Order: sequence, then C-alpha cells, then structure tokens
Amino acid sequence: MAKLTNEEIIASVKEMSVLELNDLVKAIEAEFGVTAAAPVAAAAPAEEEGPVKAGPTEVTLILKGLGTGSKVAIIKAIQAITGLGMMDAKKLTDALPANVKEKISPVEAEEHKKALVAVGAEVEIK
Repeated sequence: MAKLTNEEIIASVKEMSVLELNDLVKAIEAEFGVTAAAPVAAAAPAEEEGPVKAGPTEVTLILKGLGTGSKVAIIKAIQAITGLGMMDAKKLTDALPANVKEKISPVEAEEHKKALVAVGAEVEIK
C-alpha cells in the first residue's frame, strides 16, 4: 500500500461532509484507543474575584430554524446526533423550534451545536 502524503490526506478530508468526518474521528479513536477531545487546563481563580459561578450541568439543545442549510443535511445531522430514524428526524425539523436533545452536558451540547451549525442550522443551547 502506497503511503499517502499529508497534502493528499488534507485534500481528502476537505472533501468530506461533517457526518463523514464524525465517522472518521470515531474510527480513529477506536483504532488507536485515543480521544479527539482537546485537553482543557483549568486556571485557578484569583482570590479577589470571589466565588466562582458554576454553570449548568445539564442543558437542552434546541433547533431554532433551518437557516441557510439544506433541510436534508440538517435531518441527517439530527439523525447522527439523536439516533432517530429518517421520518422522526424530519418530523423534528418540521416542528420548529424543537428540542433535539435534553439533559445533556454543556460540552456535548457544544459539539452537537457545531455539527448542526456546520450544515447551516440555527441552534440554541438553554
């Protein structure tokens, strides 16, 4: 098997859809036993700032509108996020605003929001 150059790999990644990229990341994580999550270094709060406000531990991801995206691409992204079938995902996009996922971590909500915004959807996290 011929070894691919970095340029060839980048060119093929540029041609992939968001869902294909998501599948690729999952396959790489499974193959090499790694995670794609970037490590986050928490800075120690300064004493003079006072108590640190804790954010919500559970949020809801809400699809507000279809925006500039293709409805089909948004439906496929919702399928990937929720595990719903094609018809259920379509019903969800037809009944806007709609809760895509409830009681999820803010980190997970941000990841899903990025995927939906990438296909042109209008999304809100509450």
